[in-house]
Amino acid sequence: MNILHDIKEIEKICREAITAGVFPGVGIGVAAGEKGVRKRGVITRGTTRYKEGAAITGQTFFDLASLTKPLATTLLVLSLLRDGLVGLEQPLARFFKEAPADKRDISLRDLLSHSSGLTAHQPYYLELGNIPQPERIAALRHRILTAPLQYRTGTRAVYSDLGFLLLGMVVEQVSGQGLDELFQERITRPMGLSETLFFNRAGTARPGTYAATEFCPWRGRVLAGEASDENCFVLGGVAGHAGLFGTTGAALTLVEAIHDLWLGEATPLAIDPADMQRFLTRQPVPGSTWALGFDTPSASGSTSGRFFSPHSAGHLGFTGTSFWIDPAQHAVVVLLTNRVHPSRENPGIRAFRPQLHDAVMRGLGLAAQ
Repeated sequence: MNILHDIKEIEKICREAITAGVFPGVGIGVAAGEKGVRKRGVITRGTTRYKEGAAITGQTFFDLASLTKPLATTLLVLSLLRDGLVGLEQPLARFFKEAPADKRDISLRDLLSHSSGLTAHQPYYLELGNIPQPERIAALRHRILTAPLQYRTGTRAVYSDLGFLLLGMVVEQVSGQGLDELFQERITRPMGLSETLFFNRAGTARPGTYAATEFCPWRGRVLAGEASDENCFVLGGVAGHAGLFGTTGAALTLVEAIHDLWLGEATPLAIDPADMQRFLTRQPVPGSTWALGFDTPSASGSTSGRFFSPHSAGHLGFTGTSFWIDPAQHAVVVLLTNRVHPSRENPGIRAFRPQLHDAVMRGLGLAAQ
């Protein structure tokens, strides 16, 4: 990777992390520089499994988990916004007539900024698994809409899978298409990424090498190529909060496009740069770091490390994935791992993420003195 002045530090911390069991394998994508003179590269290390795993390569597919929220659902909301099919201030009542009084006025903005009042997560899959597949989305929507709010909308932020499950349903209702179909039509096909960034709808998994995720007690097997998130799995592998799979290079290419839109530059995506800039701006929610579908660095202890500017944006995924974009320094870093293999009870990624980002920024010559 000649984009970096020195990759020895990155190589060292990746080897140490693999040896320490932080994850079996890792893919790191880095891009730096303005459009036209940008350099980019991918580093891969480790294996798809702890035991007898194939080597991680640039063709390995990772479960991107919650990177689905910004890279699929949020980008599709942006695309529909450009076409005038949705508006940020539109309430849930516009899309779901059955929304009860306490949720009728929750807006798409509230959902995108994680300030809706909805709880973070619920194990709905335990009930939905007993319902016929075609009825599950409606059953899930009913459960989310009728559950009590955790706090008053707009007063604080609680990161919520449930909000993005509803956003995915809004996208499907407005477009009349499945989330996976629309994602391919509006995002991956224009970017030339259809074969390397996708949802694995049940029964249609793409052939290829997948980094294994966890041993799932509920399913009774080690997962590879099916969504680690149980609520996503029970919906058939396609949901607004999880379900996306991709290679390191494909994720990097799409995140680069977000960087370019942020700076007002043209991309193949049918997204208005002004809207992209609004979505990447931290929202005025008390105590929150959230923008719209994206996170921003916390004042201290950010997973982006010490050298990304305060105006950066990114997102994390439960399986050990993340990306960060620094428009001021024209730097993009994508980190894909399978830290949940063989068990999700593995917190080592927390220390690794900022360490990795600091090493990359030093390698790019962008570390503040």
